[in-house]
Amino acid sequence: MSRRLGPAALVIAGALALAGCGGSDSGSGSGSGSGGGKAELSVGSAYMPQPVSDEMAAGFLTVTNKGGTADELTSVTSDIAGQVTVHETTGGAMREVESLKVPAHGELILKSGGDHLMFEQLKRKPKEGQTVSVELHFARSGPVKVEMPVKPATYTPKTGH
Repeated sequence: MSRRLGPAALVIAGALALAGCGGSDSGSGSGSGSGGGKAELSVGSAYMPQPVSDEMAAGFLTVTNKGGTADELTSVTSDIAGQVTVHETTGGAMREVESLKVPAHGELILKSGGDHLMFEQLKRKPKEGQTVSVELHFARSGPVKVEMPVKPATYTPKTGH
């Protein structure tokens, strides 16, 4: 399920690099890990900058794992998009990946200019002040539902990462 992103996606990602990571805390879940305990996942600092495109948007959040077993974010669903893909950013280049690791006793941070979510084939363009519902799916833990507030396109949080 590998796709190449076109120039428009790169422009949008570049514009989103102006935004930071922060927002409201919402969502939690846990699941059974294999051996050595289990993952204990919670999600916070979720937000979506108001999209500049009618077709794509980005999402940022932090998954915290207080458990002794690592997990992986494997997919994301949302009623606002035809598909939501998971991207990593390495050396300034972003690419779609099958999963992102959530380390035991650690965090997976999705932030502007780094790893992030891409909402593609938007069914409607979310506006500042609205909330977007997403469901995070993990390799070992159960799904976690998150309400992601829509912030201004140039939003930079005062705290967080």
